[in-house]
Amino acid sequence: MAGRCGPVLAPVVVDRAAGPDTLITLDVEPREPVFRGHYPGFPIFPGVCIVDFVERGALEAHPEPGRQWRVCGVDKVRFSDPVRPGDRLTAQLNWLDDGGSWRCAATVATDRGPAARLTLVFTERDAA
Repeated sequence: MAGRCGPVLAPVVVDRAAGPDTLITLDVEPREPVFRGHYPGFPIFPGVCIVDFVERGALEAHPEPGRQWRVCGVDKVRFSDPVRPGDRLTAQLNWLDDGGSWRCAATVATDRGPAARLTLVFTERDAA
């Protein structure tokens, strides 16, 4: 997305756009600026960056493309294992139409196993 300002520079790759089984990936580059101050000598990818990764992928793979969506809430977040420089994040996105909004439940993992589970709530940008 052009002109985007966020904590993560690397692009999110959507392997299968739209639908309940969307898979997204992100290569966590050691040169990401967030590593400079987040536990020097023991770098960990911040949890907010995992949420950012899921949000970016979900916006690209939303089941109703062509409309303007935004995150209006974070329903759940649970971090289970640190993400380190050089890891590849993958997330399985599962969508639920919640009558005017959409819930996106994501299971995030690295090659070592589960890293996080979270649910984001999306509404249309112009919705009250």
